[in-house]
Amino acid sequence: MSPRPEEEKMRMEVVNRIESVIKELWPSADVQIFGSFKTGLYLPTSDIDLVVFGKWENLPLWTLEEALRKHKVADEDSVKVLDKATVPIIKLTDSFTEVKVDISFNVQNGVRAADLIKDFTKKYPVLPYLVLVLKQFLLQRDLNEVFTGGIGSYSLFLMAVSFLQLHPREDACIPNTNYGVLLIEFFELYGRHFNYLKTGIRIKDGGSYVAKDEVQKNMLDGYRPSMLYIEDPLQPGNDVGRSSYGAMQVKQAFDYAYVVLSHAVSPIAKYYPNNETESILGRIIRVTDEVATYRDWISKQWGLKNRPEPSCNGPVSSSSATQSSSSDVDSDATPCKTPKQLLCRPSPGNRVGSQDVSLESSQAVGKMQSTQTTNTSNSSNKSQHGSARLFRSSSKGFQGTTQTSHGSLMTNKQHQGKSNNQYYHGKKRKHKRDAALSDLCR
Repeated sequence: MSPRPEEEKMRMEVVNRIESVIKELWPSADVQIFGSFKTGLYLPTSDIDLVVFGKWENLPLWTLEEALRKHKVADEDSVKVLDKATVPIIKLTDSFTEVKVDISFNVQNGVRAADLIKDFTKKYPVLPYLVLVLKQFLLQRDLNEVFTGGIGSYSLFLMAVSFLQLHPREDACIPNTNYGVLLIEFFELYGRHFNYLKTGIRIKDGGSYVAKDEVQKNMLDGYRPSMLYIEDPLQPGNDVGRSSYGAMQVKQAFDYAYVVLSHAVSPIAKYYPNNETESILGRIIRVTDEVATYRDWISKQWGLKNRPEPSCNGPVSSSSATQSSSSDVDSDATPCKTPKQLLCRPSPGNRVGSQDVSLESSQAVGKMQSTQTTNTSNSSNKSQHGSARLFRSSSKGFQGTTQTSHGSLMTNKQHQGKSNNQYYHGKKRKHKRDAALSDLCR
């Protein structure tokens, strides 16, 4: 699910159309991109985050909203002004590409976060592969939105950074490390071993765990660290995970993924009925036919041979493309389909194969230690997922395609082995930590 050149090209045209409207209103305004589009860690259906810098007595939310409607840049019903939010924004859906866009004003934090993410990505080459798989995993379980209690992109990225910083194996951060093993270990740490009640995450100074009791001493009376406490490396005192009130649901999902993947790479996995028809990563990740069709449509429209006709006043300077960042409010929702898009997109029947598998996903699957032959194509799952919701398989429906039946994910009793043939009980990987870290993670 890694970004393709034509998808970046399409998104830049969306940015240019919106920027042209903004420049017409305020020629001196500075439009910058931030969020996952800037860092390159975006899914095919992720939104675009823009920030407009300028001098106004009052934020011109309604002025820009009116101009966007006038120029027909966005679908008429999609433009919404959230002026009462903590960070006031304008939300819209591009009328031609159906890409969702969030526009804010004079917000600096996102731009700084992008630089931080880029620095860590250079230090840990495995991060983009790990984060993209994790984002897709949370997306299809509706656990990726902060406003619904899930974990946002920024929080997830910092969790992955902490995981690598404190990893007991020295070879965990080298470029040719085993991505599949790291993915399983990530699920094991945050699904089983990490103590959410007593422990917080700190990225600064090489990374460490912090006791929440110590954090609370420095907080105002009546305040306490959130369940998923992640110290903001850019703004001391800010808890990045404070809005993720569904952190325990995410923990359960991670625990489930650990059991399924451990099961899939066990020595006895070659004897399972679905051994030849399902890839290892395909047991926890799904890509629907509609998303694959959407990507095919993008490839045809923005590929080397074809170019779409501009639907606005033409492109403007793309200098802002080099200045942006990441936020914790990334939306990876799937675009809605308008009648216009249904006419110009190919039908699933005209596609060759069922779904597209990215290099990153293939690497993650291919490097898993298993005697099982990994099938990197998801096409064999088409019949099971053709009617699934667009890019968002529910947990219940999704898990029904595996040999597990876990109801509300998994209970401790199931972990103890009361299901005779549903789970593989391998030995837990034990993190070698010093005494202080071990105490925090109990």
